[in-house]
Amino acid sequence: MEAIVSIKNSNIYIDKHLILSDVNFNIHKGEFIYLIGKTGTGKSSLLKTLYGEVDLKEGEGSVAGFDLKKLKQKQVPFLRRKLGIVFQDFQLLTDRSVAENLIFVMKATGWTDKNEMTARIEEVLQKVGLGTKSFKMPHELSGGEQQRVAIARALINDPDLILADEPTGNLDPETSDNILRLLSDISNSGRAILMATHDYKHMGKYGNRTLTCEDGRVLDSKNAATASTYQAPED
Repeated sequence: MEAIVSIKNSNIYIDKHLILSDVNFNIHKGEFIYLIGKTGTGKSSLLKTLYGEVDLKEGEGSVAGFDLKKLKQKQVPFLRRKLGIVFQDFQLLTDRSVAENLIFVMKATGWTDKNEMTARIEEVLQKVGLGTKSFKMPHELSGGEQQRVAIARALINDPDLILADEPTGNLDPETSDNILRLLSDISNSGRAILMATHDYKHMGKYGNRTLTCEDGRVLDSKNAATASTYQAPED
């Protein structure tokens, strides 16, 4: 099976500072993988490399068919059409309704047919359990509902991969569990999910593979040597 993400012998830099060295991992269709590690160990830098905000300068890397080493700035929007990105702070436009938030992203990624847009919005909102909330403003929604809107936004372009950066970080435990269950369902439908998290207590329920950022390396739990040494780090 061809990997949706393939990173080989890569060194990841922010400006001229080496953050992670000799990074090697693949992600395949339908996998739900946790990206963990203490604050400052490189999780966000790794995610930013995968969605094209940080250049890959050394090693090999591909995401959804795009070569990260050869990625030009004008290609980044096309890469991101293949991805869904979910952030901890939702990043919704507060002056627009739920539907208008989704329309904003659709227009930015090339949608033009109003009927197709309306149908897709209804589809993704139903999928995240917000079928009746399209006219609500973000401030009228709970934190969990706002994160569901963010997940709906990530699903708009039917992505191969969802990158989620601490998506439960601002949510209470019950709401966090609901969001993780939703992401698990999405991965069961065939999409790959890489989720950076500190929410270790939920990790046993959904997904069973972890990438751990530690001491400038990325340890993959599917390798026996790293799996045997893995322990959930303390915050």
